[in-house]
Amino acid sequence: MARISGIDLPKEKRIEVALTYIYGIGPNLSKKVLGKANVNPDIRVKNLKDDELARIQNIINSDNLKVEGDLRREISMNIKRLIDIGTYRGSRHRKGLPVRGQRTKTNSRTRKGPKKTVGSGRKKEE
Repeated sequence: MARISGIDLPKEKRIEVALTYIYGIGPNLSKKVLGKANVNPDIRVKNLKDDELARIQNIINSDNLKVEGDLRREISMNIKRLIDIGTYRGSRHRKGLPVRGQRTKTNSRTRKGPKKTVGSGRKKEE
């Protein structure tokens, strides 16, 4: 079982793709790490040797790449800072609305959640 930065990598995937399962490592960074570690990107995770796995782990640690918990913590602290100092972006985060200027009259259902229909406020009489 290949385990890097506390993440179990899928055995059947190519190492180039499997590294992207680690939060903070995308396709480009995955290629750079494999190039530095001198590991073939086409090899499957289950076929990796222990020394290759160790080289990949060392490069991720030695290059001071922020991955997983450290990166998540940093991002949440940045959002918390925006909220605390009362910026416009912080207020959008607090309200759960889109932060980067998108329209909200339509769309933005991911941030706002399912529709809440607003009625007249009184029940019909029978």
